[in-house]
Amino acid sequence: MNEIKADISLDTVGLYYPMPIVKTAQAIKKMEIGQILEVAADDEGIKTDMPSWCEMTGQEYLGLKEEDGEYRVYVRRLK
Repeated sequence: MNEIKADISLDTVGLYYPMPIVKTAQAIKKMEIGQILEVAADDEGIKTDMPSWCEMTGQEYLGLKEEDGEYRVYVRRLK
């Protein structure tokens, strides 16, 4: 995956389902359309939860990076 430049970063490390998704939803509402949110998480569920949430809410799932048990997920606000 190419390097993605996030406009806003959200740290949800230490939080478990559903909190990373709840925090993502709150953050997305405050962003401009087209901006990219980077979500840091250590809950492995984020790998399936975030793509599903994006599909349900009409946001663009850009991908995930995994390193040392931490995940960085990228979402572009579309609506």
